[in-house]
Order: sequence, then structure tokens, then C-alpha cells
Amino acid sequence: MFVVASQIKVINMSDKAAKIKEMIEMQKKFIEYEHKNGVDPKDYFKPDAGHELDGYRQKYRDLAMEVVDMAHAEAGSER
Repeated sequence: MFVVASQIKVINMSDKAAKIKEMIEMQKKFIEYEHKNGVDPKDYFKPDAGHELDGYRQKYRDLAMEVVDMAHAEAGSER
């Protein structure tokens, strides 16, 4: 039973690492976009449908919250 719990934790660490990697890639793409185009606050906070930043904030937030939840589960704590 302990081995199974340990294996689950490893899988979660792998999932968490994958989410963090995705967040870093999103940050790199955002920075590249910002350097090329600048970022109008309207496009960041309420972009038009189909804009390159459409859904960016929400997706990044969702990934970040999943990582936070995973970290709390590993630590046995709550947010």
C-alpha cells in the first residue's frame, strides 16, 4: 500500500512538473508577443475573440491554481 501511495505521488509530481513547464512556455510566448507588439491592457484583460491573448489569463490562472492545489495535497495542507 505504501508503494502505491508513493507511485501516485510520483505521478502527481510529474503532472505538476508538466503544468509548471506549460506555464513557463506560456510566459515565454507572452514575453515574445509583448516585445513584438506591446500589450494594451484591454487586450490582456478583455481581448476580442480570436486575439492572440484570448483565453491566456484564464488558462494561466487555471494552471497556476492546479499547481497550488497539487502542492497543498503533497504537503497535506489547505489553501
